[in-house]
Amino acid sequence: MASSKFCLNIAGDTPSSNRLFDAIASQCVPVIISDGIELPFEDVLDHSEFVVFVRASDAVKKGYLLYLLRGIKKDQWTVLWERLKEIAPHFEYRYPSQPGDAVDMVWEAVLRKKSSVQFRHHRTNRYTRSEALLKRI
Repeated sequence: MASSKFCLNIAGDTPSSNRLFDAIASQCVPVIISDGIELPFEDVLDHSEFVVFVRASDAVKKGYLLYLLRGIKKDQWTVLWERLKEIAPHFEYRYPSQPGDAVDMVWEAVLRKKSSVQFRHHRTNRYTRSEALLKRI
């Protein structure tokens, strides 16, 4: 992987697959073939800055993937690769955890998700107390 320019990431049978993490650790630009995949830290990282995305329907077309990857110019690949190196620490698990590493990013994502869930819960139930007050009257 470390000597490859691109690393194929095909949808697997488990959401806990670490192919993306392996590609990033190897500084190999990931090529993700999966429609609608949920990516780690996607709410804070724009994966299109360091990943090549391919629709599954396009990937099965004869020669499409080779044509696409061979069509990426060296300077375009370099931009992806440089950004990949910048974000790589966010995908590294360290002990003890350090600010911005994968453990920190996971906890921050949990916090953001918790806040989002609380927001939706409060918004959904905003009239519940008012309606309960009316029942007492």
